[in-house]
Amino acid sequence: MNKLHTINKIIDCGIVAVVRADSKEEAIKISEACVKGGISGIEITFTVQGAAEIIEELSIFYKKNNNVVIGAGTVLDAVTARIAILAGAKYIVSPSFDIATAKLCNLYQIPYMPGCMTITEMKTALEYGVDIIKLFPGNAFGPDFVKAVKAPLPQANLMPTGGVSMENIDQWIKNGCVAVGVGGNLVAPAKTGDFDLITKYAEEYVNKVKQAREA
Repeated sequence: MNKLHTINKIIDCGIVAVVRADSKEEAIKISEACVKGGISGIEITFTVQGAAEIIEELSIFYKKNNNVVIGAGTVLDAVTARIAILAGAKYIVSPSFDIATAKLCNLYQIPYMPGCMTITEMKTALEYGVDIIKLFPGNAFGPDFVKAVKAPLPQANLMPTGGVSMENIDQWIKNGCVAVGVGGNLVAPAKTGDFDLITKYAEEYVNKVKQAREA
């Protein structure tokens, strides 16, 4: 049931905030700003120093908030996935598909979202129980690619990351994506310390998803 809860929260909101930062403090502030703006899924990437500590701290902080799910990103192997899960990560995101990581996540009933580019990669990921496929990098294809994928693989739940912007997020959703991953465009104001602007952007992204689904 925990796995289903996590997947549903991500799909309900439709957005995963991809958090990359220069420090632990910055990552936590970005995460809090995104949650304040209504984003349920927070992905702490393992390119951030102390990522496991950040995941643990945020997981404890939001423990009583059922709307927030903290996950780990840029997970390249099963060892890192296990570290993230022990720290409290509720889902694992990778830039590529890894069999060992898929098996580990299945064992602990943690959603695994690997990056895939081709139909062959997606088919393999589905065979190993992947619930949501991260279409990555999204900017290499664009929203129209989703329709091409959904023709032979209508059962695939797709979440593009990379290339998702305020201008095209509606197209990704309308073309059949269950959610999107947003990083650079959303968290950029952190470089100038303007976390209120991140909250504003988060609110706008959430509203764009709602509008696209209602259209």
